[in-house]
Amino acid sequence: MKFIKRFLLALLAIIILLNLLIVIFDKTYLYKGVELTYMRGEKTATIDDAQFFDTRTVEAGNYQPWNVAKDYNATKLPENLTTDLERLEAVAFLVIKNDSIQYEQYWDGYNADSASNSFSMAKSIVSILVGIALEEGKIKNILQPASDFIPEFKELEFQEELTIKSLLAMGSGLDWEESYTGPLSITAEAYYGDHLEEIIRGLKLKERPGQRFKYLSGNTAILGLILEEATGMTLSEYASEKLWKPIGAKHDAKWTLDKEGGMEKPYCCFNSNARDFARLGKLYLNDGNWNGKQIVPEYYVRGSTISQGLAGYYGLHWWIIEGYETPIFYARGHLGQYVIVFPEKDMIVVRLGKHSDVSSDGKHYNDTHLIVQETLKMFPDA
Repeated sequence: MKFIKRFLLALLAIIILLNLLIVIFDKTYLYKGVELTYMRGEKTATIDDAQFFDTRTVEAGNYQPWNVAKDYNATKLPENLTTDLERLEAVAFLVIKNDSIQYEQYWDGYNADSASNSFSMAKSIVSILVGIALEEGKIKNILQPASDFIPEFKELEFQEELTIKSLLAMGSGLDWEESYTGPLSITAEAYYGDHLEEIIRGLKLKERPGQRFKYLSGNTAILGLILEEATGMTLSEYASEKLWKPIGAKHDAKWTLDKEGGMEKPYCCFNSNARDFARLGKLYLNDGNWNGKQIVPEYYVRGSTISQGLAGYYGLHWWIIEGYETPIFYARGHLGQYVIVFPEKDMIVVRLGKHSDVSSDGKHYNDTHLIVQETLKMFPDA
């Protein structure tokens, strides 16, 4: 009995000490992080956790329906692809070819109108918005220093080289730990915390920009703040007016905030559905043109979807897959959110889900390769 009493007292002391340390070192975001992951039986954020955060609406405008192919869903998924999608708990799989929905399937209660978390596909959305801001003259050019918009960066060494391009190409040299499972990482603090703008303005460089590729969500966080400063609008307002309404989205989207009335998390958390996400693919498949209206400059789209030199598999916040018979680029998010574009095949594939595969080549996940290989077989050129 004495042992149990001592054990409980020791446990209580440890709990009190941990809480004191959390408060003293201003790590109170850990409470929310633990509540939304471990206490829900999860190891990381999930595609449905927008319900636990404040959000801002990205308003849709006049709905422009997708065409549906005459032989819609006539082509069946290959067995190996079906098995893999189910193994990784996909919730949506959509194929659009020749501007028509050819195939779609949903799992686990999701449907064509179900919204889920984009995670880092939002990075590609931010890149789109940067392109629009360039065309509007809100941003002078892609080599403009970030310090023109964020005065705190003027004190950084090499601040002139911390350009919008270096951020888009993931070559900023930023001091940022990219970890989705480490509770003490800056990524976790940015995701679960309530002071994102303060974090961004306090960022430092770890190395000289432009030297090497390193995928960091902090780059997109900076770009998000730059867009706010350049346009005088929130990301949601700018995305609604310049992107979501013009491309005829069916549903309003929700962008997760760091707190009520706060800042969007630019690097993640744009919540929408497979059919509306596919519109991003169509926009870039057509070089930034939407049904005759140029929304994003053609030069910018083309520059975004080819290598920028630091990594052969990455452009300006878009991933690039090489080694196939056709050019392929795609938006990618944590846990396997994909909008894959095959411009020469006039085809877009969207996959949303709860898990992604491992990466054998250190660039792309194995399930991405399988999706590419099998959809190319399913829908060869007519």
